[in-house]
Amino acid sequence: MTASAPVRVFVVVNTANADARPVARSVVEALLESGAHVSGVTEDIEALDMTSTAGIELLPSDLSADPPGGRAGADVVVVFGGDGTILRAAELAEPGTPLLGVNLGHVGFLAEAEPEDVTFVVESLIERRWSVEERTRLNVSVLRDGTRVGGTWAVNEVSLEKGTRERMINVLVEVDGRPLSRWGCDGVVCATPTGSTAYAFSAGGPVVWPEVAALLVVPLSAHALFARPLVVSPSSSIALDLEPDSQAVLWADGRRTIDVLPGDRLVVSADDQPVRFARLAPAPFTDRLVAKFDLPVDGWRGRQRP
Repeated sequence: MTASAPVRVFVVVNTANADARPVARSVVEALLESGAHVSGVTEDIEALDMTSTAGIELLPSDLSADPPGGRAGADVVVVFGGDGTILRAAELAEPGTPLLGVNLGHVGFLAEAEPEDVTFVVESLIERRWSVEERTRLNVSVLRDGTRVGGTWAVNEVSLEKGTRERMINVLVEVDGRPLSRWGCDGVVCATPTGSTAYAFSAGGPVVWPEVAALLVVPLSAHALFARPLVVSPSSSIALDLEPDSQAVLWADGRRTIDVLPGDRLVVSADDQPVRFARLAPAPFTDRLVAKFDLPVDGWRGRQRP
């Protein structure tokens, strides 16, 4: 039997997190000792204070964030940090490369492992033992007088938000080519099921299990009788028409902005390219919710047997 090629791992680190650096360093050293190919952004690798970076493919630190850069031909992207670092990794990595997060943030909803699991993580990487879970990603286009002037993608959400603190914005919401409602509001969040536990959750939106095919529309502090969070088809096209008197900004995953002008039209839909996460072991989403939010489940007696 022909031996499989060494695993190729692209490493992304939250270098501002003092706890993340030693964990990342120990994993990188173990991977190199096993013969794995390791790559990373130069600033991330240098922050690990390794004795030597020999054998590590260093990538330039000025990679374009949109579209994604850092295409190192990796089999998997291993991320040391919180959810924000995982979102950064999604920008840097080759589209479609699975992301595996080691949680060194706060909630770490997107992460697969905790710091105490790193030995298991290294073994799984070396032996190529992971499955891939696909999640919906968003695509957004900015139209001005009918012409596309900008666009981007998002893992969690895109949000159209008021540009000045003292003035709300007026947005006409359209779903599948039909007008739904006009909202005077602080903004509108369009989210994926993955993003339902992020900004949309804080805005009062529902938690959506990741295997549910759907898109979310959540108004922010809307002055309207009908201003409930909406769950629409994954094939739906959502349009947000910014009215001429409104100054706003468009955010993607809270990390990237696109300039919008009064009168612009935003069109949001599911992207053709999903985001992929590497999973080391099966874990029900319910268990993840309970663990991450420390939900009270004391007294549960388990499934009743006949």
